[in-house]
Amino acid sequence: MTEGPLSDTFRRLIAATGPISLMQFMGESNARYYSGRDVLGEDGDFITAPEISQMFGELIGLWLADVWIRGGRIEPVHLVELGPGRGFLARDACRAMKRYGIEPRMHLVEASTRLRDVQLEQVPQAIFHHDLSTVPRRGPVLIVANEFLDALPVRQLVMTEDGWREVLVGTMEDRFILVPGQQPMDSAVPENRRTAAVGTLIETCPGAAATMFEVAGRLVSQGGAALFIDYGHVSPRMGSTLQAIRRHQKLEPLSAPGEADITAHVDFDQMKQIALSRGAKWVGTTTQGEWLTALGINQRAEALADFAPQHRATLASARDRLIAPDQMGELFKVMALAGPEWPVGAGFESTA
Repeated sequence: MTEGPLSDTFRRLIAATGPISLMQFMGESNARYYSGRDVLGEDGDFITAPEISQMFGELIGLWLADVWIRGGRIEPVHLVELGPGRGFLARDACRAMKRYGIEPRMHLVEASTRLRDVQLEQVPQAIFHHDLSTVPRRGPVLIVANEFLDALPVRQLVMTEDGWREVLVGTMEDRFILVPGQQPMDSAVPENRRTAAVGTLIETCPGAAATMFEVAGRLVSQGGAALFIDYGHVSPRMGSTLQAIRRHQKLEPLSAPGEADITAHVDFDQMKQIALSRGAKWVGTTTQGEWLTALGINQRAEALADFAPQHRATLASARDRLIAPDQMGELFKVMALAGPEWPVGAGFESTA
């Protein structure tokens, strides 16, 4: 039995009109979820890298500062974060960048007024935007998106005996279930994947594709660099990656709409192809563990521990959580893009 006010709304809608798309279900669920509560941190539903340690945001800030310096120190420069959470990443990145003489104009792309209030406490100078369209178009952009793409609603397509169909959400005995739609969707499947065995399922994310298209276009027209950090895969794959998290535990993805964070893995290969189609430079994609290690997280943890020896064990634990293969190190990927004439950032020399 699914509970909550959004569950009731979905049940009535499905009873009146028939099954709805998974994309609509996920989109409305996450919109309700993020607008209604503070979901981050040990006391929330999940914890993100910037909250695990200041080292994460600091190293991102240093990476961006290095790229900007080698890119010619062009002013004005805009630091843009998509989905900035509580503002810890922006705060730590700005502090690190300031040490190298860069004080960018800070732009946060955030729709939730509740989260904006929290972010202002960390980044008082921030300018807020609902989307990228209002970010200034003069001067290079340094864009960061940490665990942003995974929460954008996905569309699933499944191969049936009658051809490709979109996966919809229906009900059975008050439970939400996934069912194939009736309308043919073969034209929505790439030609090289249209011939597949019955039961084959693929995911696409129109929102992630649109974001990547816009970011790549900005990098080409304005210059700059972008980092996308999320859990996902670097080569095309089949099958569902849908999952939901509440109170740091996984649960059935359809069981608590509006009450849990519904996400899907990011297809970094598709994101790369979209960026290249716009003329942006794909700098590389690597694992979070490898990237943070290349940027010197071990040395930074040791330096912080020397300064505050009483926190040595905590710092080591936080570092391991970020880079260990069995924690966030392997599952999370880091993809970097840049303007066509901009330099390759640190940590990607072997992948570019």
